[in-house]
Amino acid sequence: MSDAKFADQLWIDAFLQHLSGQRNYSQRTLDAYARDLERFLRWREGDLLQVNVQQVSQYVGLLKRQGLASSTIARSLSSLRSFYGFLLKRGAVDTNSASACVAPKNAGKLPRVLDTDQAAQLLNFASDTPEALRDKALLELFYGSGLRLSELADLRLSNLDLTQGIVQVLGKGGKERRVPLGRICIGVLQQWMRSRSNPNSVWLFPGRAGSAISVRTIQNRLKKVASVQLGDDSLHPHMLRHTYATHMLESSGDLRAIQELLGHSDIATTQIYTHLDFQHLAKVYDKSHPRAQNINVERAESDTAKSTREPSTAKT
Repeated sequence: MSDAKFADQLWIDAFLQHLSGQRNYSQRTLDAYARDLERFLRWREGDLLQVNVQQVSQYVGLLKRQGLASSTIARSLSSLRSFYGFLLKRGAVDTNSASACVAPKNAGKLPRVLDTDQAAQLLNFASDTPEALRDKALLELFYGSGLRLSELADLRLSNLDLTQGIVQVLGKGGKERRVPLGRICIGVLQQWMRSRSNPNSVWLFPGRAGSAISVRTIQNRLKKVASVQLGDDSLHPHMLRHTYATHMLESSGDLRAIQELLGHSDIATTQIYTHLDFQHLAKVYDKSHPRAQNINVERAESDTAKSTREPSTAKT
């Protein structure tokens, strides 16, 4: 490796360390940044500190000619903007060479979602084998919570409180949120937890060698189930997230609560959602989600039991 490339790699490593330590980005996000920057470094074959706007534009043009999706190109350009912004703040460069570059426009397609009948059909299969039970638990949790793929894959048993019907999620940027679960989802998860082949694993869905299940495994299982149940293998985890949000919005009309449940981090709406407490979110979920029947009654009974406990006989 040349001295210039070695120096470039040091800057990339420092940038990734900054994102990890200061911005608390997840490992998957860090890996995506690393891939984007390393691909640019391979193309550049020179000093990253000497890149100009024209060269970044040439690189974007190359990605277009290679047939990459607009969203992928936009993400790559976003990675470069962040990287050169990091270098600029540290005085390594005089300007952010990627900031003036314009990403290709997305086609603006609306996300595909399942209607309620399709969602019911997708989940209507027997869970008579360990693999089928795991698949049903995965699908019920996706559709019943709207979690991102990475969030679901990384769930530990300690993140679940099935008595209260809650899953604690560590989302983007290390932001935690609590998401309520419906009765059907809770029931399937309880069955899955009792039948796991590795009961000592800390992971809700254990993978190989003691690690969590891989995102690739989840994606493949969803496609296989959808192929059988719907005759279409194009299902992906984010489609279930979109479906969750769409069905919730259709039923409740409470966009603010739904955004909080999804863990979106848009700055313009964050201040609004900080005033929404979890009980409000749980009530919206209980009233709105197709697979949350009766859990609202159970929560109400739990709250009533807590408030009507016999007072202590000890004198004060």
